Amino acid sequence: MRLVSDPGYGEVELSASAEELTGLASAVARGEGLFSSILSPGGNTLAGVEVRGSSGPGVLIHRDAERRILVISGDFAGRAVLAENLRDMATAEDGGHLHIDYFPGHRHLAEGSLPLVVNSPHGGMPTR
Repeated sequence: MRLVSDPGYGEVELSASAEELTGLASAVARGEGLFSSILSPGGNTLAGVEVRGSSGPGVLIHRDAERRILVISGDFAGRAVLAENLRDMATAEDGGHLHIDYFPGHRHLAEGSLPLVVNSPHGGMPTR
């Protein structure tokens, strides 16, 4: 798994194998888990992802700057939707990426959530 924080756009880009994405999806559904990330020079990579259950409403995605990790916390319903989206990306065999961005009235993300881009483990843009 690799997590790169882009301060220019305020988003985090997540790249992972299908197995890692499936594991993250399961942790999001359960509401608990800690995953390490591959660190690279340059200071924009994050050390990992922590998943926590909370009362919500919705899912909050944020950076813990002190620990340099991405934190995903939220209520059961919001986590279930996010987990399904992550599972879909892990199993989509034609590539692409998923943008997870908050907007007012979003059905499962909480206000203040960082934009997250999840890259397909199968590469670039889909062929469909």
